[in-house]
Amino acid sequence: MREWRLEIEIDRPVAEVFAFAIDPRNSPKWIDSFEEEKTSAWPIAVGSVYSNRGKVGEWRDYTVTAFEENKVFELTSADGFYTVHYTFEETAANGTRMLYHERVTQGELEAPFELATLEKLKALLEAP
Repeated sequence: MREWRLEIEIDRPVAEVFAFAIDPRNSPKWIDSFEEEKTSAWPIAVGSVYSNRGKVGEWRDYTVTAFEENKVFELTSADGFYTVHYTFEETAANGTRMLYHERVTQGELEAPFELATLEKLKALLEAP
């Protein structure tokens, strides 16, 4: 498989969901495979670099290749073969529909996100 898509609705405003999802300090709270994440610049812009460290200790770098506040956030691996794209849309009930799309241009996706990952994000954001 070279592409994977997921979608989830979160009962929080787009600005809140977007801000939480792009903040590297929050990534380990909802992405189980991340031990730590940091970024080269804040606020984020196209060209910023996110670095994350997995549970086995290796660091990986991803460059922000698309960014539109409260709408689009995209990261591409240093080798250019992997891209993850998030789209944020407002729902009629002032919530957020988040679309997640990851793809590779060579090989196969090794460990695509499962819906449980996005459900963890949802639970964190909707907690009282």
